[in-house]
Formats: sequence, C-alpha cells, structure tokens
Amino acid sequence: MTHALPVGVPTGMWLGGKQIEPEDRARFPVLDPATGEILAEVVDAEAADGLQALDLAVAAQDDWAATAPRVRSEILRTAFDLVVERAETFARVISMEMGKPLPEARGEVSYGAEFLRWFAEEAVRIGGRTTSSPSGSGRILVTKEPVGPVLAITPWNFPLAMATRKIGPALAAGCPIIVKPAAETPLTMLLLGRVFADAGLPDGLLSILPTTDAAALTGPLLADPRLRKVTFTGSTGVGKLLVRQSADNLQRTSMELGGNAPFLVFADADLDAAVDGAMAAKMRNGGEACTAANRFLVAREIADEFTDRLTTRMSALRCGHGLDAGTDVGPLITDRQRATVDRLVTDAVGRGARLRTGGKISDGPGSFYPPTVLDRVPADAPILREEIFGPVATVTTFDDEDEAITSANDTEYGLVAYLFTRDLDRAIRVSSALNAGMVGVNRGVVSDVAAPFGGVKSSGFGREGAVEGIEEYLDVKYIAL
Repeated sequence: MTHALPVGVPTGMWLGGKQIEPEDRARFPVLDPATGEILAEVVDAEAADGLQALDLAVAAQDDWAATAPRVRSEILRTAFDLVVERAETFARVISMEMGKPLPEARGEVSYGAEFLRWFAEEAVRIGGRTTSSPSGSGRILVTKEPVGPVLAITPWNFPLAMATRKIGPALAAGCPIIVKPAAETPLTMLLLGRVFADAGLPDGLLSILPTTDAAALTGPLLADPRLRKVTFTGSTGVGKLLVRQSADNLQRTSMELGGNAPFLVFADADLDAAVDGAMAAKMRNGGEACTAANRFLVAREIADEFTDRLTTRMSALRCGHGLDAGTDVGPLITDRQRATVDRLVTDAVGRGARLRTGGKISDGPGSFYPPTVLDRVPADAPILREEIFGPVATVTTFDDEDEAITSANDTEYGLVAYLFTRDLDRAIRVSSALNAGMVGVNRGVVSDVAAPFGGVKSSGFGREGAVEGIEEYLDVKYIAL
C-alpha cells in the first residue's frame, strides 16, 4: 500500500525564518524506510547557506536578547499550541520518514510539544542574585545572559522532540539558533519551521538547513568565532569530533551521545512489572533510542522465567508500515542500520548465544528487522559492548548484587540504567552505585520534560529539559557594586 505525505510539507530550507528554495541548489531524496520509496526531494544546503544563517543570527541576536522575556515566552507558547493543533500532520510525517508506528509518532509529537510549553514557562524565570560582599566593600550582583548564536545538530530517531528540546531553551534564553536536521528525517523539522513562522518568531532567529554533507555545512560554522554554542544529539564518535572542532573558538558544547543501558532484574522483583518495563525500555522506537535497554542482567534464579516471558512478548509483536493499523514495530531507519544489527546478532550466535526468537531478516521491501531475544550471550560478544540501536534484547545472568553492579558499569557509556527490585534499600544503594546520568527504578521509561536528561562518560555532558536545560544557553555575569 502506498502512503502519501500530507499536502504542503515544506521541502525548502528555512533561512532566518523564511523558506528558501533556490533553483540552483541540488536536492536529495527522503525515503520511506518501510518501502524504500521516495517521499520528497529536499533542498541540499551548502556551506554558504550556513554562513548566511549565521549572519542573520548575529544580526538578530541583540534585539532578541533585549526582547522582554514575556514576549519570548508567548511566542514559544503559540508554537506549542500550533504543534498540538497540527499534531496529526506531524505524526504522519514522522511515521513516514522515520518509520515508527503512528501511535508512537503521536506520542513523540506530544512529548516534543511539551518542551515548547516548558521553556515558554522557563523564559520568564531566568534568575540571578544579589548579596553583600563578606568584606563589606560592596554588593555582588549576578545576572545571566544569552550565550549567543547556537548550532543544533539533531538525530533522525526523534526528529521533532530532539529539536524542540534544543530550540525551546535557546529561544527562551534569548539565543538565535541554526538547526542541521538529520538527512534521513528533514521533513519534520521543516514543518516545525513553518510553525515558528506562523507563531510570529522574528526573522533571523531560526534557520533550518537540511544537507547530505554535514561536515561541509558545520565546519565553517564551528570555525567562525561568532558561533557561541554547539548542541548535538547523536553518536559518540561524531560528538568527540565536534568537541575537538569547537575547541579553537572555545564554544560552549552540550553533547547527548550514545548509550548501552543495563537493565537489572533482581530476584525479588515483581516479574510482571519487570517484563512490562523491559518491553518499554527495549522497544520504544523499535529499540532505536539512546535510552534503549541493551543488556538485560537478570538474577540467575529467575532468569529462565524472565527470558521465557520476554520471548513470548517479543515474538508476538507485528512488524509493518508505521501507518498501517496493527503495526507494533516499524522498519529500522536504513538498510545499513539493519545490516549493523544483523551483524551483531549473527556474531553473538556464532559465539554461542542462544537465539530465542527473531534474528532473521525477512524477504520483501523495507528495512525491517524482527524483534529478537538472545540469552546465554558470552561476555566477549561485541553486542554487549556496542550500542545495538535495534529491536534486540540480550540476556545474561548474575549471582549477587556486586556482580550485577560490576557488569552494569562495565561499559564506556553512562546515559541511563534501569533496575527492578522490591527492596527500597537496594534500590537506593544500587542507584547510587550505577555509573549513569539517569536511573529508572521499577520503570522502563525515564524521559520527562521536567527532568534533566543527559549522561556521563562517553554518553556526553550537559543536560536537556528541566530547569537545567536553559542554563546550557546562558552565561553568568558578575557585577561588582
């Protein structure tokens, strides 16, 4: 069945708040990963476009920083209302260009819109302080000011939410922002550009530049001292490169990078709740999430029952086009990503892991990979070290709490960890011992607009959402009176 994009989806880049479709620009195709069909052809931005966007941002910076916080707040609130009003259009576009089932896409729209509402509220709460100097020589006045023009680089797995949680705080803080969306999913961001234009955002403050050559676009921007901040969500390898490139101009950086989340199930856990949590932590977005549980570490005495239940639930999931009724799991984003997942599974089985369900690519169009469960996975299997980013659960066992913690922390990553137990003392003790920026206790989803999202170690630094989120876009100024 062929599915058509909603009418009127923009395909030109946004430069400073205006849609631009130069006739001399190349275009690139956006594919439906469930069929391989071309959904649209989008303008392919070049280095000169990025520098023009920065010129516009610099020109708009001072006026926007001086704009009353309530005015910035109302524009963000209007953008929130418009996203909610156009939720079904956003959801269908997300489902078609990214692949996730329509109900999940609707969930992303709701989640993504909330960042606009949250930071509309935070815009009027940017604080400071004044105190007397301990020496009695004067007063200390501390204020916060916008850091300046921002470059945001967003991923394909949550094309709306990963953008709004950067755009929202940047605009709320008084910063213009240039967004480079993933080449696989630019249409959602281009739709968001129209929302901000309709919401009355002044010219120059938001540019959206889809491109197939990210390095050519972002390199000159990072080399320009007028750019003052880089925020990135994506792979650890690319994040490290961006941090190195930002060093010459000492740009502020926020890096939300890869993950390899452990999911600990202790013998006293509520097994029904643990399996429900496992499905949520593993199968959100078909496993294509940095928060996805990759390593299920289960107490030996309950491992067989847990794995049996998880296998039953995973094997019952139905793969299909995201817009088709009854679809539980959509395609992976590309054939290349599917090949990566298949390589990890094949390697693990070759090393002695037991395949409980899935693990075989089916014939037919689309980048589909079946929900898969592996147990008895050997410790040297790369699938336990690398981020899977697909619908594959690996189960290993532990004998005591110390072993569970050691195994959970045996990774370069530290984004999120999950644990299930009925013992409150253990929950607090293990949460403290886990090397992760976020811990889910007896729950499989931790993301919350009002909570600080981010990791440690190779999962990056900086926080998004919550009151901490806007701080990433503010400089502190001390005035001695």
